[in-house]
Amino acid sequence: MGGRTRHSIAGNPVLIGAATTLVVIVAVFLAYNANNGLPFVPTYTLKAQVPSAANLVRGNDVRIGGTRVGTVTAISAVRHPDGSVTAQLELKLQKSVKPLPVDSTVIVRPRSALGLKYVSVTRGTSPQGFPDGATIPLRNATPTPVEIDEVLNTFDNPTRAAARVNLFEFGNALAGRGTDLNEAIADLNPFLVHITPILRTLAAPATQLARFFQALDRAAGQVAPVAEIQAQLFDNLDITFTAFARVARPFLQQSISGGPPALEAGIRSLPVQRPFLLNSQRFFAELRPGVRALRRAAPDLSDALTVGTPALKRTISFDQRLKPTFAALERFAADPLVALGVHDLTNTATILEPTVAYVTPAQTVCNYATLFFRNVSSLLSEGDSNGTWQRFIVITTPQGPNNEGGPSSAPANGDPAGGNANFLHTDPYPYTASPGQPHECEAANEPYAAGKQSIGHVPGDVGTAHDTTTVSTAPG
Repeated sequence: MGGRTRHSIAGNPVLIGAATTLVVIVAVFLAYNANNGLPFVPTYTLKAQVPSAANLVRGNDVRIGGTRVGTVTAISAVRHPDGSVTAQLELKLQKSVKPLPVDSTVIVRPRSALGLKYVSVTRGTSPQGFPDGATIPLRNATPTPVEIDEVLNTFDNPTRAAARVNLFEFGNALAGRGTDLNEAIADLNPFLVHITPILRTLAAPATQLARFFQALDRAAGQVAPVAEIQAQLFDNLDITFTAFARVARPFLQQSISGGPPALEAGIRSLPVQRPFLLNSQRFFAELRPGVRALRRAAPDLSDALTVGTPALKRTISFDQRLKPTFAALERFAADPLVALGVHDLTNTATILEPTVAYVTPAQTVCNYATLFFRNVSSLLSEGDSNGTWQRFIVITTPQGPNNEGGPSSAPANGDPAGGNANFLHTDPYPYTASPGQPHECEAANEPYAAGKQSIGHVPGDVGTAHDTTTVSTAPG
């Protein structure tokens, strides 16, 4: 019985070639898109802003906790309104990381010393996450990455030279000191035993050692602006202490040795000096008005001293002639009767003091004494060969009841029946600005009150106006 002949793919060269070609095409496609993820696989797309994307290229890994979770699909520059430029990355992530918390941080880190980079994401703890297509802001790009070239650039020529010097000096310091090092290592055991509780205390949360270093950081930040001034301070201190070193022995040593006895003497003497200092303070306080007056009078005093210096040279002969005079004054002062006379004069002055104080303003304020003698001089200045006589004029007394021409029963206060204007105007004790009186010169300044009686002080302030007198400078 004849059966049907069966054909397999392995027996057909055309099918084998087509299958091989298809496998190669799929492999090339997958290899070409490997950096962008597998095709037809759903992804979680985000954008991230970073300060710099140097040496970062499309296809670099995105890692969370060291595990690859996506790739960088695009890199572009972003210009900000303040003129600064940063980089923006487009990230294609696995769906498993969605949603990424909004407090997550992004940093570009080196993958190797050859310059290969990757994007490291530190997942946050916020309950809110970035939606698909959102942008991670620039403030989340922390901490600032440190590039390997920045680390290598710290070892510049001065640093390398200093490192060589340190290595050489440390080698010289340790050479031949093996025994000392062994003893130091042996002594470290008790040191470590005692330092253990200290370190345990420092590491305790209640110690808050971290806050101490934070405070040091803030203090350093505040001191940084005045670092140059502080450096100048230490330079100046070096100059000062160098100067002190030159006089340390014996001068500073003697000062320090004599300090305790001086302090003991101060303890004994300063309380005694306190009343003197208090009186001096009061004395200088009372001198202030005089010093202020001397400040205004200083130019005149200077001129007086300039003019008086030649005059003082000529007073030597005058002083010689004054010797007999002073000798006579000495005999006069030694006479017991003079002391009695001075005592009586003192009593007289004491008795007259209230009277003089009361009368003085009549002249110093109102000028009455000068005006009196001026008018007396004018009154008695006319006459003939036999002498002068007093000028006078006849004044008719007013008529009517109680007029001043004779005795009256009351002060004149007019005559209403006869229409007589007979009114008495008198002020027997006018104000002369004396103590207890208003500051005014009432005599000869009272206003005339027409049609009414005026006895005593007039109402109101009449002021201190008076006639002025001058001193004649005519010869003779």
